[in-house]
Amino acid sequence: MKKLLKVLGFLLGGIVLLVALFAGYIQVKGVPKYPVEIPDQVKNLKVTVDSVHIAEGKRIASMLCRECHYSPETQKLTGSHRTDIPKEFGEIYSLNITQDKSIGVGGWTDGELYYFLRTGIRPQTGQYVPPFMPKFPLLSDDDLHSVIAWLRSPDPELAPDTREYPPNQANFLIKLLSNIAFHPLPLPEKPIVKPDTTDKVALGRYVANGMLGCFACHSADLKTLNDLEPEKTPGFYGGGTVMLDIDGLTPVPTANITMDEETGIGKMTEQEFVDAVRFAKKRGGGTLHYPMMPHTALSETEVKAIHAYLKTVPVIKNKVARFQEGN
Repeated sequence: MKKLLKVLGFLLGGIVLLVALFAGYIQVKGVPKYPVEIPDQVKNLKVTVDSVHIAEGKRIASMLCRECHYSPETQKLTGSHRTDIPKEFGEIYSLNITQDKSIGVGGWTDGELYYFLRTGIRPQTGQYVPPFMPKFPLLSDDDLHSVIAWLRSPDPELAPDTREYPPNQANFLIKLLSNIAFHPLPLPEKPIVKPDTTDKVALGRYVANGMLGCFACHSADLKTLNDLEPEKTPGFYGGGTVMLDIDGLTPVPTANITMDEETGIGKMTEQEFVDAVRFAKKRGGGTLHYPMMPHTALSETEVKAIHAYLKTVPVIKNKVARFQEGN
């Protein structure tokens, strides 16, 4: 028996040592860098900067980029302190995406912007951007070109500005996830075309998953997202991810938006869903709480399409303790 205990002790000690060595390796290595491999067709990309593309790019960016990168202090997209990101990810600041050529993205080519937004790799350094920065592998080419056109536009919020927050210091969790769970995404092998309005379910799937990434917040955990195949994300649209209020302190669990009638939105009418998404109106009165924001930039057609798509998503019974004012 003593010999067995001694062997078990050596085994346990060996495992502890290996875990410690692995943890030390991850801590020292940090968030990895990758080779920058931009195909010629992307490298030479020149988007069409016209009023139509700028307007559509601004519409899309108002629901994505602006929410994180707008600073009330500068009234530009110079970045902000992201108090709503769960504390397990550390203190996070969004970056300056104005047209300043040194601090912002004014010196980036169209191809570099496209490559970065698709893959998550900074084209100048090869540095991988951790999971709290969304990537857009499923956004249509035209929509992504529109966002780039908007970044080139004379929008006052994009005017060059040298304001810069301190660089994010990745904590151990971010380093670990960036090495074992999250990796750069591949560039699309073929053009991505946005579905038209004749197929409501396909359009809803695109808007919810490819454009807005609604599943990221409304699934089980930010650490287990599947950006390339959203439907394989654990707890897909079943809610429960704990976000934070704008104060950075108050937990706000996300809603189950599968069609379960008891714990999801199965009893919500199409119009109630439209009002909730577009105007943040609660079913039965009141306003939905941050971080759920009104998506007035979405058309009623797009929101109805999302509703049609959610009807096809497997139902999850998951009762989420929803945020109550005054808690």
